[in-house]
Amino acid sequence: MAAQFHWDPERYLDLITSEVPRFEELQEATVKAIPFAVGRVLELGIGTGETTRRLLARHPEAIVTGLDSSPQMVFRARELGVEEVRLARMEDPLPDGPWDLVISVLAIHHLTDDGKRDLFRRVREQSRALVLGDVVYVPPERRVAPLERGFDMPSPAAHLARWCDGEVTWEADDLAVIRATYDRDD
Repeated sequence: MAAQFHWDPERYLDLITSEVPRFEELQEATVKAIPFAVGRVLELGIGTGETTRRLLARHPEAIVTGLDSSPQMVFRARELGVEEVRLARMEDPLPDGPWDLVISVLAIHHLTDDGKRDLFRRVREQSRALVLGDVVYVPPERRVAPLERGFDMPSPAAHLARWCDGEVTWEADDLAVIRATYDRDD
């Protein structure tokens, strides 16, 4: 994915829908995978709020806190009227939970495999569920989304599901949705 355009909120949606032809399907499948009615939600990589809008349409009682590493995206996401939007990287400590749901679309693939496993461990400690929709590793002949070496580091969907103790709920081309639920007494 072309890194030089990722942080321009004005062009992001046009760029992402041209690079990820099944973007709308990915968004819908991700929100559909939410396993129960949610209250407190942490969104990793809130971007321009495409996922947030869909989540709130299905779960209007949700209280969303968003994180993004791009100041431009944080500024744009603050216009959504969500609980809070913070400038933060996924490698940073997560805001204090517990969270009913941690959700992310097209962000996790920027982490190394070790970074993904560490993030999933931290999410499991603070959340009742994780839902992510992302680019996953597939053989080159099945790849649709362009990848930039060193910036995009997709992992196979089966690995992501195993690392987060979840399951793949949707797959198409080089995209997948993974859902995990965790027993919490909070």
